[in-house]
Parts: sequence; structure tokens; C-alpha cells
Amino acid sequence: MLRLFPYVLKSLWRNRTRTLLTVSGSAVALFVFSVLGAVWDSYDRIGGGEQNERTLVVFQANRFCPATSHLPEDYAPTIEKLPGVAAAIPIQVFTNNCRASLDVVVFHGLPIEQLRQQRRLDLILGDWSRFDKSHDAALAGRTVANRRGLKIGEKWTIGDVSVTIAGIFAAQSAAEENLIYTRLDFLQRTPGLNAVGSVTQLEVVLEEAADADAVCRAIDERFRGGPVPTDTRPQGAFQASTLADLAEMLRMVRYLGYACVGLVLALVAATTVMTVQDRIGEHALLQTLGFSPPRIFGLVLAESTLMSTVGGLLGVCLTAALLGPTGLALSAEAVTVAIRPSLNVALTGLAVAVAVGILAGILPAWRAAVAEIVGSLQEI
Repeated sequence: MLRLFPYVLKSLWRNRTRTLLTVSGSAVALFVFSVLGAVWDSYDRIGGGEQNERTLVVFQANRFCPATSHLPEDYAPTIEKLPGVAAAIPIQVFTNNCRASLDVVVFHGLPIEQLRQQRRLDLILGDWSRFDKSHDAALAGRTVANRRGLKIGEKWTIGDVSVTIAGIFAAQSAAEENLIYTRLDFLQRTPGLNAVGSVTQLEVVLEEAADADAVCRAIDERFRGGPVPTDTRPQGAFQASTLADLAEMLRMVRYLGYACVGLVLALVAATTVMTVQDRIGEHALLQTLGFSPPRIFGLVLAESTLMSTVGGLLGVCLTAALLGPTGLALSAEAVTVAIRPSLNVALTGLAVAVAVGILAGILPAWRAAVAEIVGSLQEI
């Protein structure tokens, strides 16, 4: 069959307009399928990982958006005294938009010592000394810096927050590269927040042998009768809960991806049927030259599979070209899902393209293989 591959290419190129339209249509549909797959795959990864299970988030009970959560900052020393707790980090969160958006800016204000100790930031531009010297200094993740065009040393304002960019960092997590870090006291004193003495949330780092569920219960029980009750969860569970409404929307959007697969199936099948109809006499001549029905079947199937696979490959490459450099991120209530292309999504897209090409070609290939030679020759 490999020896007949040049014949397959010539057959497809013979009606190049039809072939190119089919390939381009398949590419667009597989591009949409791959983008939606990347969004879901990125969302699916946010709650995983040992770090998310060994880190707890303490939030104000019965609150959702960061703007509505106000915990006393002095909860942190109390929590650090509980068994199994290694550290409690007060964090003030500010976001320019609590709703779902593709261009949300999220600030995290932390005590400067804990920012150095608890965040594994690799400064690729700027340095810590610049950050230490200025009270309004900020460290921007490289993704948000690229998206917003931030430069070292420039003054940047969004909403009520005005910062001086002291550094741009890379992080182990793609989502963290969408954050901007400042000093805790700076963000607390931002006009409009009025958050001196309070924080949005507390991040609790557990000791190695600590039981996460037991620590969650202990924290919530400790402050049940306090001035502000708490809701404590592992970081992964907290993020999943925050994005629950968004997840429902993403599940519905996945059906659009399945519809795109159906579109490719219909498109390639229609093209293959027309190709077989146009070449009835040619297939009959091939049979008179000694081509067996299985070989005719394989030729037609190879054409449909090749069109679909090339379209799928183009769609996957277009997805990587779009999502790779743009740093697209989907955020809701200050929790960010960094949308990145992955090998898993690319392989899935290619596998779908190949499978669709085979399915679309089976019936037309069978019709070409079983066609009677005499009747077909009369079509010439």
C-alpha cells in the first residue's frame, strides 16, 4: 500500500479545490475541538498535585468573591499554634474583576519574609533589592507581564492600585505566572479596600505528617464562635469550589467540541462520496488491471484518512501557535486557570482526526470496492 501513496496524493491533488476546502474545514473544526480540550484539560489540572493537598485555604464562611471576605490578620498566629501547622500566611487579594473573564488581573499581598520563603519565584528580570527598597514595588508573573506589556521600573495603575514593577518572575505553576505580588501592608492600605488589620484569606502550610481534614476541622472549630467564622479547605478543593459555576459552563461547551468532530466526519465523508462517484470508471479500470477489491477499498480509505489527518494536524498546530505565546487565562473570583497546549490534547486531536477519517471513508470505500466492473466501465 505504501507504494501506492504517490497515486493517492495525485488523486487528491487532481481536484485540489475540493481537497483544500475539505482539509481547511477539518483544520478549523479540529482547532476548535483542540482549544476546548485545552481549556478543559487546564481546568482539570488545577485541583491536582500534592502541593494543593498539603496547603489549606482559610476563607470567611459564606463568602465567595475575594472582595467580600475579611478575616482578622491576627488569626494567623493562632492557627500556627495548632498541631500539624507549619506556617500560616496572611494574604490580601485584589482583582479588577470577580466575574469570569479572559483578562483578569489578580494581586496577592503577602508579608515580604513569607513571600521570599513560601513562593518559589525565579526572577527573570529585576531583582529582590529593587523590590525591598520601594513600598509600592510589585513582582509580576511573566504571563501577565507579557499580556499587559509591563516593563521593569514603570509605574502601572489598574483600578485603585498603583504599583512600580520591580521584577518579572517565572514560577512552577502556569497559573501563578498570572499573579502580581506586592507587600501585604501596601495592598491593605490601597484606597477603597480599607483592609488594614484584615486579610482576604490565610494560606496554611501543613507539616509532613499532618492530617489535612483534621486541621481543617480544627481551624473552623477554633473560630466558630469568634468574630469571623471561617471555611477551611485544601487548596485544590477550594479552587474547584470557586470555579464550580465555570466548570458547569465548560461541560456544556464540550458538546461544541463533539459537534466539531461530527462536522469533520460529515465533511470528509461527503467529499469522499463525491470523489468515488466521480471516479467510478477509474476504479473499474484499476480492477481490470489486477487491483483487488480490498486494494480499491484501501485506496479510497487512505484518501479520506489523509485529508482528515492533515486537517487535524493543521488544527493542532494552530492551537499550539495561539495558546503557547499568548498566555491565555480564564479567571473567576480571583482563581485563574492558565490555558496551555499540552501533548495530551495534541495527541487526542490527532487521534480523533485519524479515527474520523477512517469512519468517514469506510462506506464510500466499500461502495467503490464492490462496484461491478462492467457497469462501472459504462460510466466512462
